[in-house]
Amino acid sequence: MAWEIWFTLAIVVTVLVMLASTPAPTEVVLLGAMIVLSIAGIVSPSQALSGFASPGVMTIAALYVVIAGLRETGAMSWFSQMVFGRPKSLLSAQAKLLGAGSLLSTVINNTPVVAMFIPIAQEWAARYGLPISRLLLPLNNVVVLAGMCTLIGTSTNLAVYGLLIQQRPDAHIGLFDLIWVGLPLTIAGFIYAFAFSRRLLPDRQGPMEQLENAREYAFEVRIHSGPLVGKTITEVGLRNLKSAYVLEIQRGDTLLTSVGPDETLRAGDRLTCVGVVDAIKDLRRLPGLSIADGQDFRLDLKHAQRHLVEIVLSATSPLINRTVRESGFRDLYGAAILSISREGGRIPGKVGEIVFRPGDTLLVEADPTFADKHKYSRDFLLVSALQDSAAPDFRRAPLALAILILMIVAAALEWVPLFEASFIAAGLMVATGCLTMQIATRSIEYHIVAGIAASFALGVALIESGAAGLVGDALLAISAGNPLLVLVALYIVTMIVTELITNNAAGVLMFPIALAIADAAGVSFMPFVIAVMVAASCGFITPIGYQTNLMVYGPGGYRFMDYVRFGLPLNLVCGVITLAIVPRVWPF
Repeated sequence: MAWEIWFTLAIVVTVLVMLASTPAPTEVVLLGAMIVLSIAGIVSPSQALSGFASPGVMTIAALYVVIAGLRETGAMSWFSQMVFGRPKSLLSAQAKLLGAGSLLSTVINNTPVVAMFIPIAQEWAARYGLPISRLLLPLNNVVVLAGMCTLIGTSTNLAVYGLLIQQRPDAHIGLFDLIWVGLPLTIAGFIYAFAFSRRLLPDRQGPMEQLENAREYAFEVRIHSGPLVGKTITEVGLRNLKSAYVLEIQRGDTLLTSVGPDETLRAGDRLTCVGVVDAIKDLRRLPGLSIADGQDFRLDLKHAQRHLVEIVLSATSPLINRTVRESGFRDLYGAAILSISREGGRIPGKVGEIVFRPGDTLLVEADPTFADKHKYSRDFLLVSALQDSAAPDFRRAPLALAILILMIVAAALEWVPLFEASFIAAGLMVATGCLTMQIATRSIEYHIVAGIAASFALGVALIESGAAGLVGDALLAISAGNPLLVLVALYIVTMIVTELITNNAAGVLMFPIALAIADAAGVSFMPFVIAVMVAASCGFITPIGYQTNLMVYGPGGYRFMDYVRFGLPLNLVCGVITLAIVPRVWPF
């Protein structure tokens, strides 16, 4: 047996062990393996770098920009505001979250979809007292399953498809071809979540709901013409907020000091709310509502440039013993004061009339450079920028959604290949002002893209060295040459591997073995490729099985055994469904 086979298998085993047992970043391990294989001569430099020129990998990068455009315009918040409304129960909340999340996941990569819906689930948990632990993990699992309905729904599908085109240029998988297996899996995921989430998941709060002793601010909210007008305090979710409450409403010359749950909002209303910073960040993302500053002006900044910053006044600050109105804060620092907190609590009265004291915490709206510009200023003891606090530009939300729909239609009808459609959509997001070029470049998850691209070298090495053929022959021998039994074995092995090293790496590692099995058995490679795509995405048993699993781990207050208890039965259900459908739709 050639030394190249043993060397390649040793590298693969080393990668598996490192990814499963060390904190080393996935992309670093895979890039290291790529370099070692190239130096050893197993793959040529061009083969080692082939992943970075793969249309599938580059499509993933372009899709990150498209998603950023949807996020910056608030298109998802706009969509959720129209679709969701107020959940009447846990089952209602699950139905709305899972339904909207799965629908979006079929046309948008599931990782950003999960990221978009985590704040919505947190908001519902805070407003309506729902257990977030029974929202996020079911949401995550169903969104992942729904992503299998289309070629662009998961990065795993795109990565494996990129390898397929590379190794079999005549092969083709349409944008919606995978719906034959993806849709039944999604339906099964829905039924499973509704039937077993109460039994298998604990009634546990996330860290946001456990937050106590946070700084409390008083801030003013303005209601504009839009979807909030004509709805009651309860209907828009302002009645039962855990992190904030409505203190009073200024309506023209009338001050409503006792705000009931059935009070109907009108355009021009100014609501005085009391709450922590996270409530302000969530509220300002609602279309038709804005956080008013405490002075008689607005900063001349674009939406993407408006960030929230907390600053603590020092005893030597020139602001001390002066009112907000007298201080000329905007002229001095180029920022607008939204609210002031003192000793962790709100200060009653109008913001403009508050007299500054040492140690006061100011919540201000400023441009992104404010924190770096003033972090060493003697005027402030602390300057802390709040993450993800830029206000969405809702005016461009319909435009961003139109660009997304255009991309989907163009790819589905094959007017242009998906690769070109995704880059056209990304370019239109920037050209139309849905996001800036700076945000576009920052939105790409380079470590994920680099990891997927580097993993291609392992796939090529398994094929070129003959290691994939060796493993394929072994699986054939164990299964007595029966293609169906080999398919079952391949699915199980891929599912185990993905629980250890994440979905993309598992898909790329198992793909060449799938091709080798098909070639050795003399049957079609398509059922084996599809099985690898599905099994690599069905990583529900561990927090590292799929990249979105870790995204909900902290916010949902989960523990390791929650994934095992809720994910293992779902994995088994998905395996049975996949192995029953795939050979019929893609015959041997």
